[in-house]
Amino acid sequence: MPDISDTAPDFTLPRDGGGQVSLSALRGRTVVLFFYPRDDTPGCTKESIGFSGALQAFADAGAEVFGISRDTVAKHDKFIAKHDLTVPLLSDAEGEVCEAYGVWVEKNMYGKKSMGIERATYLIDAEGKIARIWRKVKVPGHVDEVLEAVRAL
Repeated sequence: MPDISDTAPDFTLPRDGGGQVSLSALRGRTVVLFFYPRDDTPGCTKESIGFSGALQAFADAGAEVFGISRDTVAKHDKFIAKHDLTVPLLSDAEGEVCEAYGVWVEKNMYGKKSMGIERATYLIDAEGKIARIWRKVKVPGHVDEVLEAVRAL
């Protein structure tokens, strides 16, 4: 699991609407990666709407924002259309990026254990180093907190 000041694990993933995003191609820019469990669930929807609403503020602060889950590109496209999202969503269908970032974890819901994505956000600086990590994210206030951290870089 990468830690603060480590080089962020590189990846190339398909994105909503077609095309791919490579972390290495974003070098020189600040990048926010928010990992979330599943499209169209209450917390994930609120978080994605929050990042979409603040996308211009992140851009003004020099940051690019991407949501990552194990949902397919087709599911991402439906999710975006349903909620008018503007934040780009990346599909980690194989779970390799989730593993690399340490967010694929055992969860315990009502006594039933299962594997899933822990809601987490990584702030990556222009040199490709991890500047900040938020684990077990609570959605209310999170987008504002991340934006403040981007502006403080």
